[in-house]
Amino acid sequence: MSFPSRTRLVNPRLGTYFSIFAALFGAIFLMSLIFEQLSLNENLVRIGLFAGPLILYMAIGIAVTSKEPLEYFAAGRRVPAGYTGLLLAIIACGGTLLVAGTGAFFFSGFDALVLMMGGLAGFVFMAMLLAPFYRKFGAYTVPSYLGRRFDSKALRIAAAMVAAVPILLVMAAELHVGAHVASRLTGHGPGLMTAVLVLCVFIIVSPGGKRSFTWAAVAQSVAAILALAIVAATIATLVTSLPVPQLTHGPLVRNMVRNEIPQGLSVVNATPFAFALPGEGLQHITKPYTQPFGFVGTTAFALGVLMVATGLAAAPWLLPRVAATPSVYDARKSLGWATVLFGIVLLTISSLAVFMRDYVLDFIMTERVGALPQSFSDLASMGFMSLAPSAEQGSPIGYDDMSFDRDGILFAAGVAVGLPRSFMYLGMAGALAACLASICATTGALAAILAEDVVLGASWEPAANVSRIWIARAFVAVAALCGAMLTLLAPTDPLQLVLWALALTSASLFPLLILSIWWKRLTRNGAIAGMLTGFVIAALSIFLSEAGVIGLPSAIAGILGMPFATAVASALSLAVPETTRHELEIVRDIRIPGGEIIYDREMRRLEIKKHTRA
Repeated sequence: MSFPSRTRLVNPRLGTYFSIFAALFGAIFLMSLIFEQLSLNENLVRIGLFAGPLILYMAIGIAVTSKEPLEYFAAGRRVPAGYTGLLLAIIACGGTLLVAGTGAFFFSGFDALVLMMGGLAGFVFMAMLLAPFYRKFGAYTVPSYLGRRFDSKALRIAAAMVAAVPILLVMAAELHVGAHVASRLTGHGPGLMTAVLVLCVFIIVSPGGKRSFTWAAVAQSVAAILALAIVAATIATLVTSLPVPQLTHGPLVRNMVRNEIPQGLSVVNATPFAFALPGEGLQHITKPYTQPFGFVGTTAFALGVLMVATGLAAAPWLLPRVAATPSVYDARKSLGWATVLFGIVLLTISSLAVFMRDYVLDFIMTERVGALPQSFSDLASMGFMSLAPSAEQGSPIGYDDMSFDRDGILFAAGVAVGLPRSFMYLGMAGALAACLASICATTGALAAILAEDVVLGASWEPAANVSRIWIARAFVAVAALCGAMLTLLAPTDPLQLVLWALALTSASLFPLLILSIWWKRLTRNGAIAGMLTGFVIAALSIFLSEAGVIGLPSAIAGILGMPFATAVASALSLAVPETTRHELEIVRDIRIPGGEIIYDREMRRLEIKKHTRA
C-alpha cells in the first residue's frame, strides 16, 4: 500500500543555516576576546561586535527577496511553530524589556514580576482566545481581519489608525534603547545611531517583507538569546560554581533577606494604586529586593498584570505572526514555545539583577581599607554608577552613597564580577539584536497596515501583485522614518512608552477581538463605537495622569478604557442588531480548526468577481 509523500514546508537545512549563523556570531565574540587579551585597540572589539552581526542580518534580509503577496505579507504561511514561538518571545521582550527590565528587577525586586506575570498570561490569552481563530481567518493585519469579519471598510480604516499609535510607541521605545546601546558600542551619538538602525531595518524588511524579516529576526533572536545565555552562565559559574543562573541565584536571595534591612534599607509600603517602576537615569536602591508591593501597590499590581496580558495578546505587531504558521495546530504550538522562551528570558534577566545586587551588598558589608575596587572605578567611568564624594575618599559606603543607571545593569553585571569587557560588549550586541527584531516587527506591521488597510482599504478588490508589494516597500521607509522622528523629537522613557502602547491596545483592540470571535451578535457599528471609545478613554486617561489631574499612574491609567469599550460595543449591538448571514457564516468558519483559510477564500472570490466584470 502506498502513501503520499508529505510536502516539506520549509528548507530542510534551515536548522543548519542558523547553526552556521550561531557559529559565526560566536566566532566574532571569540575574536573580540582574543583581540582584548592581545591588548589591541578596543575600538576594533566594539566595532566588530556591532558591525559584524548587522552585516549578517542585512545579508539574510536581502537573500530572501519575495515578489508574491502571500510571501511578502505572511511568509508563505510555512514558518514552523518553533521559529514562530522564538520570534514571538523575543519581539515581545525587545531590547526594552531586556535592558530596562533588568534594571527594574534590580531596583524594585519582586515588584517587577508584574512584567513577567503579565507577559506569560498574555501568551496564554493569545493561545486560548485569539491565535487559533486568527490563524484560521488568515488575515495579513488586524485591521484587515476586522474589516472582513464585519464587512466594513470604515471599521478597517478606523482600526488601522488606532493600531498605528501603539505600534509607533513601541517602535520609538526600541529605537531609543537600540540607539543608546549602539552609541555605547561605537562611541557615536544616539542621533547618528538612530539613522543607522533605520537604514538597517529598511534593508532587512523591504526586500521580502515578512519573509525576509522572519528569517533575519530568527537570526537576531538567536543572537540575543546566545549573548544573554553566555553572559549569564559565565557570571553564574563565577558566583555559584554552576552555569544555570535561573536555578542557582536562590541562595543569594536568601542572603539579601537576612542582610539588606540591617545594612540600611527600610521596608517601603506603597499605596494600593501606586505604580512606580524605576525610570531612566541614575538612582539609589531604596527597598529590599524580596519585599513585595513597595513600588507597585496591590491593586495596581493586579491591574498591571491584566493590562500587560491583554495588551500583549492583542498586539497588532505580534498577533499577525501566527498567520505565518502552516496550520491552526502549529499556531497553538508556537504560543507554547513563546511562553516557555519568554519565561526563560525573564528568569535570566532577573537572575542577573540578583547577581549585581548581591555584589553591591557584599561590598557594603565588607570593611574597606584604601581605594575603591577596580570594578567600581570602571563602572563609574562607564557611567553605569555614581559614587558620593565621601565614598571615593575612603569613608564607609552605604546604599545612599551609590546610584546606578537602570539601563546599564544588564551590562554592568559582567564588569562587576571582573569579566573581560568583551562580555559586556557581547551583552550589548545581544540587546541590540533584540531591539532590531522588535523594530523590524513593528515597522513591517505598520507598513502592511498603511499599504493594505489605508491606501488600498477603500476597495475590497485586491490590487495587482506588483503594485501591492511596491506600495508596502515604500511604506516600510515611511514607517521607519516616522518611528525615528518620534524617537528624536519626543524622547521618553522607553519602558513607559511600551506600557502606554500595551494600555492602548488593551483598551481598544482586545475587547473587540474577543467579542468578534466569541459573540456572534456584535455588529459593525458596535465594533467601531467600542474600539474608538476604548482608545479615546485610554489616551485621555494617560494624558490626564501625566498632567496630574487624576491620581492613577499613567502606566496603568489606560486600562480604564477596556470596560467602557466592552460596554459600548455590547450595548449598541443589542440596541441595533444588524448581523448579516455572511458575518454569521464567517464566525462559524473561524471556530472550525480545519478547512480553507477564510481570508484566502474571500480574496479569491473577489478576484473571480473582478475578472467576471472585466
